[in-house]
Amino acid sequence: MSKYVSKQSDANGFIAWSAEENEIWSALIARQLSCIKGKACDEYMAGLDKLNLPTDRIPQLEEVSKVLRATTGWECAEVPALISFDRFFELLANKKFPVATFIRSKEEFDYLQEPDIFHEIFGHCAMLTHPDFAEFTHIYGKLGLAASKEDRVYLARLYWFTIEFGLLQTDDGLRIYGGGILSSPGETQYAMHSEVPERKTLEVVDVLRTPYRIDIMQPIYFKINKIRDLFDIAHLDLMALVQQARALGMHKPKFEPKQKKAS
Repeated sequence: MSKYVSKQSDANGFIAWSAEENEIWSALIARQLSCIKGKACDEYMAGLDKLNLPTDRIPQLEEVSKVLRATTGWECAEVPALISFDRFFELLANKKFPVATFIRSKEEFDYLQEPDIFHEIFGHCAMLTHPDFAEFTHIYGKLGLAASKEDRVYLARLYWFTIEFGLLQTDDGLRIYGGGILSSPGETQYAMHSEVPERKTLEVVDVLRTPYRIDIMQPIYFKINKIRDLFDIAHLDLMALVQQARALGMHKPKFEPKQKKAS
């Protein structure tokens, strides 16, 4: 259950953000723009230029949607803090990117488990201006919508290790395209500079068999060579690969199991 409540837009799609909420956005974006310099991939930076996000206030969703519609036909969809998998896949299948309309509190400035508006817009929307990334996300949504509950668990890993935590191996070195890294200063530094995580070349079946935890720094990242690789992955028979992964079984986790809280 989320402790955050999403704000609702008025009849014109406008959300009234408080001065404090705008200040939090301003501090988050200033810090993260400085943090991702030389670490974010060129495609992300080009998308950020297109979005031209305000640095002094939270953008209205229509401001972002206008750019997405013009570049790849996507738009933002205002959603509550938490939505069902059905709703999530349905939105992606219709080229709508879910954006929870709340922003983290000052107390959770550095780390938030649930995706807020900063994570969704700053982390993801710049990449959605890129046709290959947009195509991958769209096909992913359509597959997820049609998939069984069991198969969706496997598909979730593909999303996690690409859209959220994907890395790019470029001629200039390692770069980030995953929104979960790009919206987090700690994860940005860790993914790029720490010797702790393993960084593997992405093989789809391998990814589908790799467990993850959402509340820790990632012990493993997967790299692609170019954003076009995502387009190619989207056009594989992904559900056949899911069946292959299911038959092979899961890899052993590279992390400790989550401790249950004492009741």
